[in-house]
Amino acid sequence: MDLLIKRDDFHELKVEQSEPPTLEDGQALLRVDAFGLTANNITYALLGEAMSYWRFFPAPEGWGRMPVWGFAEVAAANGTGLEEGARIYGYLPSSSHLVVHPGRVNERGFRDAAPHRAELPSAYQGYRNVAADPAYQADREDEQMLFWPLFYTSWLIDDFLADERFFGAPTILIGSASSKTALIAAYMLAQREDLKVVGLTSPGNLEFVEGLGIYDAAVTYDEVAGLNREKAVYVDMSGDGEVRWAVHERFGDDLAHSCVVGASHWDQVSAGRHGSLPGPGPEFFFAPTRITKRTEDWGAAGLDERVTESWKPFVEWAHGWIEIRRDEGPDGLKSAYLEVLDGGVPPTAGHVISL
Repeated sequence: MDLLIKRDDFHELKVEQSEPPTLEDGQALLRVDAFGLTANNITYALLGEAMSYWRFFPAPEGWGRMPVWGFAEVAAANGTGLEEGARIYGYLPSSSHLVVHPGRVNERGFRDAAPHRAELPSAYQGYRNVAADPAYQADREDEQMLFWPLFYTSWLIDDFLADERFFGAPTILIGSASSKTALIAAYMLAQREDLKVVGLTSPGNLEFVEGLGIYDAAVTYDEVAGLNREKAVYVDMSGDGEVRWAVHERFGDDLAHSCVVGASHWDQVSAGRHGSLPGPGPEFFFAPTRITKRTEDWGAAGLDERVTESWKPFVEWAHGWIEIRRDEGPDGLKSAYLEVLDGGVPPTAGHVISL
C-alpha cells in the first residue's frame, strides 16, 4: 500500500494497492509497522523538489511518497546479511513496504545503498537495529517516532549556535515556538547560561508555550514590533514570510544571524513584503551538513553518543505532556495527514500511524 500525494496540490491524495515486489539479488524487504506524523513531514513535502526529498522513495510522475520516520521489520532478508524479523528504525515512505539494498551491515543496522539514493544526503540513509540502539526504549517508541528526527535537528541547531558563540547575541528568538522542533531547540538552549530564549507564537498557543517553562518569554506574532531591540539571533521554524519580515524589520542590523530551519506555516512561506529584507540575509540550516561536520570531528559513534546522552532526559520530559493520537490503516493515515496539513493538531498532540 502506498499513500501518494499530488506534488502540486498537497490536499489531493490516493492510495494504491499492489503485491509486494519480487526481490533482486542484494535487495531486502522491510514491512513498515508504524511511524510518526508531524509538521516536519509536511516540510519534507514542501521542500520535496528543492531538497530532493521526493527522490528517496520514487513514485509515479506528478505524485510523491511522503518520507516519515518510524519502525519496520525485516520481512525478507534475501541473503543480504539482515536478520529476518529484526525491528528497524529509520527513514521510511508512507507505505506498507520498502525495498532496500542493505550496505555496511553490522549489529547496529545498515545503510540503504540503493542506486537512486547514492547522491542523496547520507543522514537519511541509516537504519538502526533496535536491539543494539542505545537510544531505543521499548516503552518510548511513540516518542521516538515523533521526536527523534526533530530532536536530532534541534540538537544540531543548539550545537551550531554554541559553536558560533551565538553570534555574540544574548537573545535567541524562535519562531513557531509551539512546534515540536522549536520546543526541543528551546529545551536545549534553556540549559545554557546567560542566554535569553524568546518564543514567537500564535495567540491560541501562547498559554501552552508559556507553560512549558523552557522559554524566558513568549510573545504573539503581532507583538514582535514591541520587542526590545537588542542583538539577537532568529531561528525561523515557521517559514512564514510575514513573521520573518516583522523580526527583521524590528531588529535590523542588530539581528546577528537569521536561521531558517522549517516550514510549519507552510501555507505562508511565500508571504511577506516585497523589497530588500532588513538585516542579514536568512541562511537555511541543513541538518545533514552539520552531521557531516560533526562526524568528521568526533566520528559517527562519538556524535551518536552525545546526542543519545541528551535524548534520554528529554524524552522523559516530553512523555509528561505529549498526547499520542493513534490512527490505523489507509483511512486513518489520510485523515491524520490532512489534519496535520491543515494545522488542526494542537502542539500537545502527535499522530502515530499503524499500518
